[in-house]
Amino acid sequence: MSVVQRLKIELLEMQKDPPVNCSAGCLNDDIFEWQATILGAKDGPYEGGVFYLNLRFSNDYPFKPPHCKFITKIFHPNINSSGIICLDILKENWSPALTVGKLLLSICSLMEEPNPDDPLVPIIADLYKKDKELYFLKAIEYTMHYATV
Repeated sequence: MSVVQRLKIELLEMQKDPPVNCSAGCLNDDIFEWQATILGAKDGPYEGGVFYLNLRFSNDYPFKPPHCKFITKIFHPNINSSGIICLDILKENWSPALTVGKLLLSICSLMEEPNPDDPLVPIIADLYKKDKELYFLKAIEYTMHYATV
C-alpha cells in the first residue's frame, strides 16, 4: 500500500469515526500535511480550550512517525514553546500499526497525565511535581489566553 493510500484511509477513518475530543484533516488539500484539533478534557486545566496541531507526513509513513507539533501555545512539561511534543510514540516507540487517531488519543492522554520524569520543559515539570495547584492555575491561564475561541 502506498503512503497516499494509507493516508487516504486514515483520513476517511478520522471523518467517519474520530476519537473523542479530536479531529483532523488535510491542510490546503495536501494529503501530506494535516491540521488536528484537540478539545481540552472536562475537569482538567485545559477544559474549554481548542488546541491546534500540525502533522506532516513523510514518504516513509507509516514506518516513520509524522512530524507533529502544537500550533496553539500550551503550558505543559512535555510540550515546549515551539510546540514540540516529547512523547515516546513520536520517537523510538512508533509503530506502523499506529494511526493518526491513536496518536491524537495518546496526546490527549499526555495532556491529562503529564510525564514530569521525561520533561521537555524542566521548569514546568518541577512546578508540576512541587506545586500541582499552581501548575493547574498556570495551565488554565494559558488555556484561557491562547486556546479559547
